[in-house]
Amino acid sequence: MTAQPSRCRSCKAPAVIDLPRHNANFCAEHLIQLCHRQMAKAIDDYDMFRPTDRLLVAVSGGKDSLAVWEMLIEAGYQADGLYIGLGIGEYSEDSGGYVRRFADERDLHLVTIDLREDYGYDVPTAAIATKRVPCSACGLSKRRLFDKAAMDGGYDAVVTGHNLDDEAAVLFGNTLRWEVDYLARQFPVLEARDGFPKKCKPLVRLTEREMAAYCLVRGIDYVVEECPIAAGNRHLGYKEALNAIEKQSPGSKSAFYLNFLSQMSPLLEGQSAAAQGEVDECKRCGAPTTGDVCAFCRLVEKSGTHVAVPVEMVLKTRRRRH
Repeated sequence: MTAQPSRCRSCKAPAVIDLPRHNANFCAEHLIQLCHRQMAKAIDDYDMFRPTDRLLVAVSGGKDSLAVWEMLIEAGYQADGLYIGLGIGEYSEDSGGYVRRFADERDLHLVTIDLREDYGYDVPTAAIATKRVPCSACGLSKRRLFDKAAMDGGYDAVVTGHNLDDEAAVLFGNTLRWEVDYLARQFPVLEARDGFPKKCKPLVRLTEREMAAYCLVRGIDYVVEECPIAAGNRHLGYKEALNAIEKQSPGSKSAFYLNFLSQMSPLLEGQSAAAQGEVDECKRCGAPTTGDVCAFCRLVEKSGTHVAVPVEMVLKTRRRRH
């Protein structure tokens, strides 16, 4: 007997994706509608921003950030893009190419920053110079530059493409270690405060698989490869563990994360060190910090005077450590 093709739940046309957590299949048109509807619900539920707000979307060249930029534009928001060249060899070159083509094809405004040209270092060099894990040096750099670009440009909020899988993996890791400080800050919206801009994650109700399917049907080209120096990142392991649970029990991932937001997050409000501590200005750049000099300025100082390090050296160093 020949298996019958799956049909869209909404219109009975041939489906392009099956979504066990929704117990439904969707055609291309209704998949796009689903994604827009879920983004709109997240924006409304968590009071992310208003239709008149100016948004700065942090774009990496990956599926999620490019998709959320397009979805916001289609929904009528004023959204510019921000791309940071991290200097991670061919990976950064490819990522930057995808972002620029995306913006050019849609006539969108793209702000670009290059770590090596603008600050005298790149992520591989910072990892060796500061003895940080590459993802730590990368994350610190991006957070500071997202904040600075948003504040300097007068934007109302920074938007990132973090999806449900990303947030559930972070929550899983923080829960395993009961990192109360991080748990207290894991919310789809971080309000502006003490020189920090508002930060929003409109894709928290959508999975990686759903966003990949959205990009496929919308014809969005994106970098598929993982960052070469992110291998061993524990969050990738958390994602694999949660995917195994999701396969056995569809909907577990969204229940884990969304129920945390509705039931546990309110209990942790005000429990983070950032919420309780006083913030001063960095003596070098004026950014908010709890010390005399912010972590980003210290990173720039160490990395900017270090000889440039190729990606291959970081990979060799990590292999020796493991």
